[in-house]
Amino acid sequence: MQIFDSEDVHRLLDYPALVGALRAAHAADKMPRSDGRVMDEPPAGENKFVSLVAWAAGDVIAVKLVGVFPSNLSLSQPEPSVQGLVALFNGKTGAPLLACDGAAMTFRKTAADSALGAALLSREDAEVLLVVGAGGLAPHVAMAHSSVRPSIKDIRIWNRTGERAEEAAAALRAKGYPARATTDLDTSVAEADIISCVTMAKKPLIRGGLLKPGAHVDLVGAYLPDMREADDDVVRRARVFVDTRVGCDHSGEIADPIARGLITLDAIQGDLFDLCTGRRPGRRSPEEITMYKNVGGGHLDLFTARHLMDAAGK
Repeated sequence: MQIFDSEDVHRLLDYPALVGALRAAHAADKMPRSDGRVMDEPPAGENKFVSLVAWAAGDVIAVKLVGVFPSNLSLSQPEPSVQGLVALFNGKTGAPLLACDGAAMTFRKTAADSALGAALLSREDAEVLLVVGAGGLAPHVAMAHSSVRPSIKDIRIWNRTGERAEEAAAALRAKGYPARATTDLDTSVAEADIISCVTMAKKPLIRGGLLKPGAHVDLVGAYLPDMREADDDVVRRARVFVDTRVGCDHSGEIADPIARGLITLDAIQGDLFDLCTGRRPGRRSPEEITMYKNVGGGHLDLFTARHLMDAAGK
């Protein structure tokens, strides 16, 4: 069995190759069977522990065990809010194949998921990327989106705490990316070609009325029904897509508009399987607005862990 620490994961899962691997896995149109459980911190804490299992018959089994501890970022020595392990097993014999750092895997998988959505739905000439949120995932979505849209020449980081936005922008600049912090969210929303939200917001931050024609909105947070990153006008104006239909109605971006009768599940234009197989069209014109809800799921961990094993073998 191979063991991969955080540094190994980040080194082996470069975004161009990982996005390509996720595209190929969805194009094969074989959805692994998956199951999961989310346990709340007893007796009534804000933290959660998640266990996910995905099984591709006759191939591999992926198991993800992670804690979601939002307050980690505010510790005197900040830690990732998502930490844990991902393991991969032989689907024919059950033998363990690898175990890797769960936080690094989650960052890479989540960012590549959103980047694949952008590759299929954003304008090919996108130049301005706005990242909303400055946690550990923020630099990864910036790098991943840049890998599929090399036309990006202006990366803006907005965060409720401006200092953290500047720190995230500085870290990206050190890697050669054209990043800067911004304090004017609404102006940046109005000017952005791609908006990627990576927050724990309970109330919408993105105002759909400000979106310019051709904008693509990537929503990664709002993993619970009572969370929202984008307002109702985004849903009204955009063609709505998800990475997976499984569990998407538990996300606030989908669940809340459905609960209030704004949309139905039929309003979802397609998922990554639909887009990568060509069953459903992605962007149809330079002017249309698209929204992509990054839901995640055990099958994406399986696809990513399988690619990690292949990359390590090469």
